Amino acid sequence: MAAAALTREGGEDAFRRLFRFYRQRDASDLRGVVDFSAPGGQVFRSQLSISSVSDQDACRAGLQPVSQWKAYGLSGYPGFIFIPNPFLPGCQRHWVKQCLKLYPEKPNVCNLDLHMAPEKTTDLWGQSKEQLRKKGSSKWEPRSLLEKLRWVTLGYHYNWDTKKYSANHHTPFPSDLAFLSEQVAAACGFRGFQAQAGILNYYHFDSSLGIHVDESELDHSRPLLSFSFGQSSIFLLGGLKREEAPTAMFMHSGDIMVMSGFSRLLYHAVPRVLPNPEGTALPSCLNQALSSDLPAGSVVEHSSDEDWQVCAKYLQSSRINMTVRQVLAEGQKFPEESGTNGKGQAPSEDSYHETSKAKRHKPNRV
Repeated sequence: MAAAALTREGGEDAFRRLFRFYRQRDASDLRGVVDFSAPGGQVFRSQLSISSVSDQDACRAGLQPVSQWKAYGLSGYPGFIFIPNPFLPGCQRHWVKQCLKLYPEKPNVCNLDLHMAPEKTTDLWGQSKEQLRKKGSSKWEPRSLLEKLRWVTLGYHYNWDTKKYSANHHTPFPSDLAFLSEQVAAACGFRGFQAQAGILNYYHFDSSLGIHVDESELDHSRPLLSFSFGQSSIFLLGGLKREEAPTAMFMHSGDIMVMSGFSRLLYHAVPRVLPNPEGTALPSCLNQALSSDLPAGSVVEHSSDEDWQVCAKYLQSSRINMTVRQVLAEGQKFPEESGTNGKGQAPSEDSYHETSKAKRHKPNRV
């Protein structure tokens, strides 16, 4: 059945039917997928708060002036904002390097911590870079530790057993990612946004993310921010119930998605990762070099050629997604809990993803 027919068909778990359609490797009918690089139909231009972010602060975060961004909304999804790649040339490379080299370091938490001794996960980059750099195209080559990475949590670490955050499982949130997030949130009308928790997802061509709602944060009045780098994906945005068929859209490297207001608590999923539509190993936006003249106070740093070679090799078959959220409202505290140490981890390495070999895994969060 074509995707368009599935989209029109509601009823029991209409979301799951469309998820399965796009999950198929031979699903070549992508005509119903919204492409924000050629907007039309239910897509409309969305207004940004240009005066809320100075051109200097945008540049310090590696972003174009907000006046140059394009932002879109979707009919039927109030509070949803899609910003096609607003990054300055070369600046995406910084965030890719951070996600592969710095953010997986301790004291942050990753899926590999579940079944490896602490000393084995202290330097994933150092243990993987030579193997990645020399990696060929064969599917039979052993995977490096970085290629086994599925998720990393930052700031308040999500408890996968209780599905809650807690005060006693917290590590410092990266200052550069906090600054980037604050500028994007302000541009979307959310001044004072505090980046308190982050989840980084690492996808490969056989990865997907199950159907779920992000509702564990105590303050739902603040937006969820999503940043994508590397290969492309199909993102499904549904309704308040799984009986409502979702809208499918492409997410490409550099794209930013904001879920706020009504759209903050909608079902969503990533059924499939796709090669970038340009048909090249990497999107052209990732081949651009960073300017040698960075502004004072820039949170973006130059990547060495050696480091970028490793990152580029990784991204040839992968996609990285950073999601950032505010957990607590201003002055709010976590409720007292009994019988938990707040440090529960995910029950298995891949529970955060569904893969072609492990479709039984339960869905979790973006």
